[in-house]
Amino acid sequence: MKILDRYILGEFFRFLAILLLLFISLFMVIDFFERLRFFISNHAAVKHVLAYVVCQIPMIISLTLPIAVMIATMVTLSILSKNSEITAMKATGISLYRIGAPILFVSCLITVALFFFSEWVTPKANQKVEHIKRVEIGKKSEKGSFKQEGIWYRGEKGIYNFNIYDHREEKLQGISLYFMTPDFHPQTQILAKEAYWQKEVWEGYQVRVITISPDGAPSMEEFAQMALPIREKPSDFGEIQLSPSEMGFFDLRKYARKLVAEGGEATPYLADMHAKIAFAFVPLILTITGILFSVRSERSGGVARSIGLGIAIGFSYWIVHAFSISFGRSGIIPPLVAAWVANVLFVIVIFIAGRRVTT
Repeated sequence: MKILDRYILGEFFRFLAILLLLFISLFMVIDFFERLRFFISNHAAVKHVLAYVVCQIPMIISLTLPIAVMIATMVTLSILSKNSEITAMKATGISLYRIGAPILFVSCLITVALFFFSEWVTPKANQKVEHIKRVEIGKKSEKGSFKQEGIWYRGEKGIYNFNIYDHREEKLQGISLYFMTPDFHPQTQILAKEAYWQKEVWEGYQVRVITISPDGAPSMEEFAQMALPIREKPSDFGEIQLSPSEMGFFDLRKYARKLVAEGGEATPYLADMHAKIAFAFVPLILTITGILFSVRSERSGGVARSIGLGIAIGFSYWIVHAFSISFGRSGIIPPLVAAWVANVLFVIVIFIAGRRVTT
C-alpha cells in the first residue's frame, strides 16, 4: 500500500470510528429514555437494562454503518480539498478517481462484511433484545419457540404445534394440539388444516379429534368445522413469531419458500429477504455518492457542510428505502423491485453527478 493510500485511509477510519461512536451513543441514549418508563414500571434490574442496551449495538451498526461510511468519505475528502491537498495531488497527475480508490476499495470490503454481519450477528442480537424485553424485564414466561419447522407453544391445558402463523390474517395452519392426563399420558390429539380467530375463539376447519381411552384404545372423529380448545389469543402467538429483523437472509429465504409451498402469505418475508441483499450494497453506493459530491467543487465548504450534506443524502435514502419496502411488504409493488428501488435511484444520481466531475 502506498503512503498516499495509508494517509487517506488513516483519515477515513478515524472519522468513521468517531461517527459510529456518535451514532451508537445517540441511538442508545434516545432509546433508553424512550424505554425508561417501561424499565421503571417493571422494576428492571440494572444488569438487564445494560444487557438490553448492549445487545442493541449490532442493530445500530447495521443501520448506521452505510451513512457513517458516506459521511466519513465526504469529511475526509473535504478536509483534503480545504487544505489544498487534492489540488496538489492533481498537480502531480493523480486523478480524483485514484484519490478515492482506497476508500472505494474499503467500502467494497465493508459491503461484504455488512452482509455477513447482518446475517450472523444482528439477528441473534435482536432475538436476545426481544427475550430480555419480554422475559427478563417484562416478567413474561417463555411459553414457546419458533423454528423453521413451525411454532411450538405450551398452552394452558396442552402443547400446540403450528406449521404457520399469519399475524395479518390471524390465521393458523397445520395445527396439532396435544392434551395429556395429569400423569402425562396422552389423552387427546386434535389435528386441523387451518384455524381463524373469530369472535374470541379459534375456528378450526377439516378437524380430526383422536381420543385415547383409559385402556389405551384410540378413537377418531372428524369435523368440517369446530371451535378449537385454544384459549390463547393471536397476540400470544405473535410474541413467539420471529420478525424479519430477527432472521438472516438464508432463514428468510427458507421460511418464505415454506410459506409459498403451504399456501401462506410470503410477500412481507420476500420483501425483507431481498432487502437484506440490496441493503448490503448501500455502503458502496453511498461511498461513491459521497466521493462525487465532496469533490465536485473544491473549497466549496468545510466539514460542517459535508456532514450536513451527508445527513441529507442519507436521510433521503432512508425515506425512499422505507417507503419502497413498505409497498413491497403490502404487495403494492413486487418485493424484488421494492428492495432495489432506492439503490437504483442512487445509481442514477451517481451517473448524473459523475458526468459533471472534472478529474
